[in-house]
Amino acid sequence: MNPNYDKGIYTLILRLHGSTSREVGRLGILHFKSGYYAYTGSARGSGGFKRIYRHLNVLCGRNMTRKWHIDHLLPITSFRCAVASSTDRDLECVVARGIGLACEPVPGFGCTDCSCISHLHFASGYEDLLDTVVQAHFDAGLSPEQLGPSRLAVTDTV
Repeated sequence: MNPNYDKGIYTLILRLHGSTSREVGRLGILHFKSGYYAYTGSARGSGGFKRIYRHLNVLCGRNMTRKWHIDHLLPITSFRCAVASSTDRDLECVVARGIGLACEPVPGFGCTDCSCISHLHFASGYEDLLDTVVQAHFDAGLSPEQLGPSRLAVTDTV
């Protein structure tokens, strides 16, 4: 990532090993198919990319807070990677829409503060989803970096 920015746009790629239904806040009960999910968010706030670590702490059970839609899905998934792009521009929706051109949206998920169809997208295959996510970041004018589990360690400090 660009060392001049500790903030930007990110997309988590998660794997759900079995189909399930979950209550997701005001969206109600949603059905999630087994496969891969890309969740796009903004890390442009005061914590910057520390937001990714917060998500990982929810995923592994160190953080039990359920503040955002993604917090309901994280504990039942495994982390594959994050694609993060340093920027000070508001491009979260541009990236999410780009992913939505090739992947199935989960309507209303993660987009209560914008007019997007979704910020969570489903795909059955990992490699195709990763390619789509990276391309969506590039198409938004960003320089994405793939961060896998070996680069992102869950910590108690976040």
